[in-house]
Amino acid sequence: MARRYRPVERDQQFLLAPNMADWLADDHLVWFILDAVEQLDTSAFHARRRTGGAGRAGYDPDMLLALLIYAYASGQRSSRRIERLCADHVAYRVVCAQDVPDHTTIARFRSEHDAALIDVFAQVLRLCAQAGMVEVGSVAIDGTKIAANASMSANRSQQWVREQARRIAETAVGEAAAVDAAEDAAEAAAGGPPPAVAPELKTRAGRAAAIAKAMAEIAEQDARQARDDAADADRQEQYLQRVEAGEVVAGAPPAGVDQVRLWQARLVRQQQRLAPLIGVRGTRQARQRGDIRKLVRKAEARLADAQQRQAQGLVDHRGSAARHRTRRAARGPKGSPVVNLTDPQARLMVEGRGGGSVQAYNSQIVCSDDHFVVGVHVSQDANDTHCWTPALAAATAHTQSLGKSIGLVLADNGYFTEDNLTSPGPDRLIAPGKGRTLEHDTRLPTQNPPPPDLSASEAMRHRLRNPDQLQRYRRRSATVEPVIGQLKDRTGLRRFARRGLQAVTAELHLAAAALNLTHLHHALR
Repeated sequence: MARRYRPVERDQQFLLAPNMADWLADDHLVWFILDAVEQLDTSAFHARRRTGGAGRAGYDPDMLLALLIYAYASGQRSSRRIERLCADHVAYRVVCAQDVPDHTTIARFRSEHDAALIDVFAQVLRLCAQAGMVEVGSVAIDGTKIAANASMSANRSQQWVREQARRIAETAVGEAAAVDAAEDAAEAAAGGPPPAVAPELKTRAGRAAAIAKAMAEIAEQDARQARDDAADADRQEQYLQRVEAGEVVAGAPPAGVDQVRLWQARLVRQQQRLAPLIGVRGTRQARQRGDIRKLVRKAEARLADAQQRQAQGLVDHRGSAARHRTRRAARGPKGSPVVNLTDPQARLMVEGRGGGSVQAYNSQIVCSDDHFVVGVHVSQDANDTHCWTPALAAATAHTQSLGKSIGLVLADNGYFTEDNLTSPGPDRLIAPGKGRTLEHDTRLPTQNPPPPDLSASEAMRHRLRNPDQLQRYRRRSATVEPVIGQLKDRTGLRRFARRGLQAVTAELHLAAAALNLTHLHHALR
């Protein structure tokens, strides 16, 4: 046991080595990121800078880019926090060479270079491929909800937004002060303003700008809803035509399908199956008659119920439960569509298995088999159904630029639609159900390729009953889910720091680039 404590000498000079290169180990992540940035084409960042004139010298864009990448790689995204670390943390002091940029400079640099940050992701991926990484023989895709930089309390109904826009248009500029005073008095009488009010909503000019953005988003929502309704109607009609033709269509019918036509077609089909068995003797035939008659009675009851609801003018929305959960999440407590005043492009979405609502963006991540992100896509869609094509297109473009081609795409049942199964692109295995369903189906395994007369969904079910194909699909969760976990935990991207679809897309690309560089650094150590 030592006789005394270690000495504490805070007045010692040169606590750090005089040479900054000796402050950190040679294999530290900081040196790796600085070397990587030197290999990138950063001309897009320099193009917005001006030199050679009078005034204070600006910060080197290469330094700011390296600072942002290292900050995201170490889980820091707040510009104010990064500024403090540049003064307190040795690694950050190395990046900025002890010339600390203020938080405004950091935030402005990040917000002014959306396209350049997206290109940085592509260049980083190219560096990883040159190092022998990025195996794309098999890739996996999955979506995750990342919270928006907006509060759910800032959601307003479309009717409220339109009413506020009308009031602002009718109120003269000279009456603005009186209106503000009246609103302040009303808030004081009610006990103060509501909690978590965004700063831009505290002034009349800020509210007017926010409402103008919300009105533009409402117009876009209406146009998107019209397109979705047309696509839904087409999908419902195709489904009904297949059922009326006598085809057995697996899975739940599309949401909003005409229940009267559906059960009429099912009743006709069961009656056609029952007709040849009438009067035929035999135990097996008798059992079949009994089973079919039960189905006939069920169809008759459902048809009568659907006809009664139709006569009463009630809308029957039976169909995909997941689709209805996501649609309900995007609506207010009274069922009307809502828009957020802080970030009008963010959406209310169902988060995880618990079913809670969150103001978020749907972020799609495509990963290679060796856990490098090869493509990302940010969407306002509450589920993953329509995200397959753009996410896969982004990943395909990046891999083709590397001179590689994707061999197989793995995806869960959130992408299981006829459109996604038949869209152009590489081979794919998309699960028709949860993992327990797939394991249950293997009790009747298949060995041969699916027959050519099967629909795309039935052919995929047939393929995944093959033990070899199921074994290939099992790599999905081990490929993409750890990367999503690292993206949220290592880079801290559980909530976007910026607002707007374009801004969060650039931020996601930056976080993915930082994550790829971190993986490459660990792989080469």
